Amino acid sequence: MFELTNEEAIQLINIGVSQSVIPSGYNIGASKIFAFSEQGVSMLSSVLRSKTAIDINISIMRAFVALRQYAFGYAELSQRLETFMLETNMQFNEVYQALTELASIKELEDKPRKRVGFVQDKEE
Repeated sequence: MFELTNEEAIQLINIGVSQSVIPSGYNIGASKIFAFSEQGVSMLSSVLRSKTAIDINISIMRAFVALRQYAFGYAELSQRLETFMLETNMQFNEVYQALTELASIKELEDKPRKRVGFVQDKEE
């Protein structure tokens, strides 16, 4: 079990109030807020003996497992997104280079050229 900092407590209260876990209007300075780590919850289960306490403990442990799986999935998804971004940036870079070359070729084609052959002045 560990004590939360004021910033962590504020974040927890903001999340908790929106999920109706912590009552609105809770005063942070009124009492210290403590939290259990996953290991703390498992140690607590060895002390608790009532059926309700055991059921709640199992639910909390399942929540920790789900949170860990979510975090792992998020990390994997983040890595895949990063790889995708790098690949698409390289592809867009190649497209940009090709467009730049085409624009420069078009610019050369549009340049006024000297006339070839007999040129007659129009001063007559």
